[in-house]
Amino acid sequence: MTGLADHLIIVPILLPLVCAAVMLLFDERRRDLKGGIGIATTVALLIVSIVLLRQADLTPPGSGVRTYQLGNWPAPFGIVLVLDRLSALMLVLTGVLGIAALLYALARWHRAGPRFHTLFQLQLMGLNGAFLTGDLFNLFVFFEVLLAASYGLVLHGDGTARVRAGLAYIAINLTASFLFLIGVSLAYGVTGTLNMADLAQRIQALAPGDVALVAAAAAILGTAFLMKAGAWPLNFWLPTTYAAASAPAAAIFAVMSKLGVYIILRLWTLVFGADAGPLAEFGGDGLLVIGMLTIVFGTVGVLASQSLPRLAGCSVLVSSGTLIAAIGTGAGTVIGPALYYLVSSTLGLAALFLLVELIERMRDPGADVLAVTMEAYSETNEDDPGEEVGVAIPATIAILGGSFIACALLLAGLPPLSGFTGKFGLMAAMLKTGGATIQASSWMLVGLLTLSGLATLIAMTRTGISSFWARMDDSVPRVRIIEMAPVVCLLLLCLGLTVGGGPAMRYMETTARALQAPQDYVNGVLSAPRAGSTDRQAHP
Repeated sequence: MTGLADHLIIVPILLPLVCAAVMLLFDERRRDLKGGIGIATTVALLIVSIVLLRQADLTPPGSGVRTYQLGNWPAPFGIVLVLDRLSALMLVLTGVLGIAALLYALARWHRAGPRFHTLFQLQLMGLNGAFLTGDLFNLFVFFEVLLAASYGLVLHGDGTARVRAGLAYIAINLTASFLFLIGVSLAYGVTGTLNMADLAQRIQALAPGDVALVAAAAAILGTAFLMKAGAWPLNFWLPTTYAAASAPAAAIFAVMSKLGVYIILRLWTLVFGADAGPLAEFGGDGLLVIGMLTIVFGTVGVLASQSLPRLAGCSVLVSSGTLIAAIGTGAGTVIGPALYYLVSSTLGLAALFLLVELIERMRDPGADVLAVTMEAYSETNEDDPGEEVGVAIPATIAILGGSFIACALLLAGLPPLSGFTGKFGLMAAMLKTGGATIQASSWMLVGLLTLSGLATLIAMTRTGISSFWARMDDSVPRVRIIEMAPVVCLLLLCLGLTVGGGPAMRYMETTARALQAPQDYVNGVLSAPRAGSTDRQAHP
């Protein structure tokens, strides 16, 4: 017999799907009703995700994973959903960002175009399904669902810049999907399976003539996932697209860019681990180089950015590059701090994307040109007695400024917020060798992390001065509580990560150790009994 608790794994997929279908029954004029349904659904998703994370955390190490067999068909023959500590973590992160972005959108963005709430729920469904699925084909299916929804979200609203960026975004993601399909087909043709646990077993016994074909399939799949993560050199689209998208869409895209990183980490530790024979740690050096080049590209973009939206988009590249390079180091001790950094940077980036629009409301469209002209010709009023010194800062400006400073500290990796904890943990893990010689690549990565943090601090300081200190007028932007509350809550969560750094890092390190023991995952998936069965042995 099975209870309701056994069906919780599929709820993060079914709930937004049903919600999206129900919303299609209502006319677009009933947006308030749709907004209420969307908020209730997203809150329920977060609650279920937290319960699943609690269940995954209570699972004793080495006891495998929790599975859900659709149609009660065992793996590798049927579709199976897999819950472990990593997938549960990503579900909770998606739920948090979903609530923040949706609350922000209820202020005005959900009225900027049709079917916003339906697209948003389908986006959540695709993300949750991609994190839970246990086979590559259904990963492709959920990949396409979330991409189809993201096409609508990135074009939501109006404006030539958004349409132009959206067309480039669609083109690059269609290319990634094409590569994904080719890689999946090639992998299936060689191994005869797409279940990731079964694939991990079969790769260990590959015929010598099939090794090159599987390596080619892995390279093609890796290219598709790296494109989605915004890795160099196929990341030219990301800063422009994220800068042009609406604030709530860009906020949820912050976790969507981490989907590529999640898949790379999952496949690299599960399928191409130490027991993969000739393909053990396949592509690790390439990931390290690509990650470091992505950090360089993102750092240059951060320094060169002349607008806050583009600066936020380039910061996504720095975050993705850091995670890809951390995976490429091949050190198991780095994965735990990398996961902590993933959560911290994603929350910080989402808060910044929401904050960008509120700050941009203070800027006059011609302010940038006027500021450059005044600086070039030294047009200052020397007779000004400075009577404005000491004037009280309006509360709105104070809250926006404080939130901006918190985002700057998070992305630059400075104390006291969680960005420092994540970056320091990464550096400490790379430089901790147990007496062995530290590799040159580790020193290079530590240097790049330091320089990228310095560049982010310089760029954010420059932007903060132009936005808050050197404003051309004294106007105070109109900001609603429902817009500011998600930003503050995301930043408070980052503060909570700092205060609760011990338990949070414990969870991340336990997750990292589980990823380094892929046999537990394989046994948990392939040996899972059918529902209602008393036979706890593996099925043939």
